[in-house]
Amino acid sequence: EIGATDIQQMAATYSPKVYGARINMEHIKGILPDGYFRRYGGVVELKAEKIDEPDEPLLHGKWALYASLAPTADLVSMVGAGQKVFTSMEIRRDFAKTGKSYLVGLAVTDDPASLGTDMLEFSRRHENVEFSAPLEVHFDFEPVADPEASFSARIKAMFSRKQTTDDVRFGEMEGAVMTVAEQLQEADTRFTEKFAALSEQVADLKQQVKTGSDAFSALQAQLSISEDFSQQARPDATGGNSAQDVLTDC
Repeated sequence: EIGATDIQQMAATYSPKVYGARINMEHIKGILPDGYFRRYGGVVELKAEKIDEPDEPLLHGKWALYASLAPTADLVSMVGAGQKVFTSMEIRRDFAKTGKSYLVGLAVTDDPASLGTDMLEFSRRHENVEFSAPLEVHFDFEPVADPEASFSARIKAMFSRKQTTDDVRFGEMEGAVMTVAEQLQEADTRFTEKFAALSEQVADLKQQVKTGSDAFSALQAQLSISEDFSQQARPDATGGNSAQDVLTDC
């Protein structure tokens, strides 16, 4: 029998970092990720409260254990269809030699009067683990915030999540478009800055080439008007002493 002390201890000691309780179907824990008896989420947090409902004498004054769950889409779909709306706790006493009770699992069941009871008998073979009677519960699923993802992951998530209204879908699409636009704007800014720096370098190179070309042209012009010492000069005329001497050809 599970008493108030067990409920209070489970709420006080539970931590997903120490031992995360997973949600299974009918206390059967399959090993295949795509089978019917795979896991359907996990328990995030537990809270114990005393029931204050005078109109319900069977419940009034007793302790209740409330759980915050992180369900899979399959579990949400099943509960929405009115299936597996009962739960049964899997409790381990003297957990890790602490002397206290700890929630090690949570099963969803269909019919506590027959199917659920049969499955509980089958699962009692697990050593040191006790199961509570299946109780009908109200599932109130709240979205769990995703950790910060990369740019591509955010875009995929925006387009892949199924929403219930067109307004929400359009809002997500607008967010995706804005994210893409911001990324493109950043890329355009980086390209513009790099192009400006490259243009400045090209302008400097052109100026250096022009300066060298002007200097070469000036040198070429100077050389064209200078005396060429590579050709031998004609000897000077010495004049003549007789008529037979050759006259100078001027």
